[in-house]
Amino acid sequence: MTTTATPLVTLDALRAAAAALRGVAVRTPLLPADDVVPPTAGGRVWVKPEMLQRGGAFKLRGAYTFLAELPPAARARGVVAPSSGNHAQAVALAARLFGVPATVVMPTTVTPAKRAGAERLGARIELAGTTTADRMGRAMELVRESGAVLVPPYDHPTIIAGQGTAGLELVEDLPTVKLVLVPVGGGGLSAGVATAVKLLSPGTRVVGVEPAGAPKLTRARAEGRPVHLGQTKGLADGLLAVEVGTAPFAHHQAYVDDVVVVDDAALPPAMRALLDRMKLVAEPSGAITLAALREGLVAPAADGDTVCVLSGGNIEWPGLCSVLGAPDGSGAPAASGR
Repeated sequence: MTTTATPLVTLDALRAAAAALRGVAVRTPLLPADDVVPPTAGGRVWVKPEMLQRGGAFKLRGAYTFLAELPPAARARGVVAPSSGNHAQAVALAARLFGVPATVVMPTTVTPAKRAGAERLGARIELAGTTTADRMGRAMELVRESGAVLVPPYDHPTIIAGQGTAGLELVEDLPTVKLVLVPVGGGGLSAGVATAVKLLSPGTRVVGVEPAGAPKLTRARAEGRPVHLGQTKGLADGLLAVEVGTAPFAHHQAYVDDVVVVDDAALPPAMRALLDRMKLVAEPSGAITLAALREGLVAPAADGDTVCVLSGGNIEWPGLCSVLGAPDGSGAPAASGR
């Protein structure tokens, strides 16, 4: 780990976010994962199932925290969010809770479940290309046209603090934790969880997990700065950002001990194990940490407990059947992004 001059989220900011979310976000449990990963001699393996969060993923934590910190007059103008899916649903839900309008800009390749979720929660949907830049460009146009406020998906300290409340809960509920695995997309969740874990339990190891088709944190750590990948692809559509955010990367450098990449082939077996044995529906992005453990890319802690953060479960029935190879699946192709 290295130090950085970029200001980092503080424990006070994390606790303030947790206070704002009290009574709004679900405090997701820690569930023993003995049925999907055999227990080790030194400690058990647990999962933190953020698919049980309102909106089906961790994203409400950051979105609601961001809206709660806006001045009421600014919030009343409405909000705009670029998103591949889960952030869009979270912003739609947060906006509905505050009674303000929301527009979300999603890719033309968005999964039906994620688009339907945002629509069901009251957001106006716009589709713009297939890349992160396409979505952000259209979102900024909407902000200029309407005066609405942009809700960034990950590259903002308030978003990081909100997502980090999952890490606060984790350590408070399991003080014996010695290893935490967390998914890496644009970096908001991994940055927030790593910050919370290290500030509360400095000796706990934090490992980021990203898809082999989008190794943006691996590349960034090798070069010492965020790197634009140009193109990403894979099943884990929620983790296909082409670049780690600047603010998240600063937190990664300070608090993340290692990063590993997982091949697509490892994701369906992990999803199936969660479904069959724990009755948890995970999208590919949500199952990636468990896949890393099951594939032996990371060894469970020998001197304490291990926790896999499961980031979400927003996948529709046809998509789930397709990924798992069921005969009544939709046959939809793997998602891609740029």
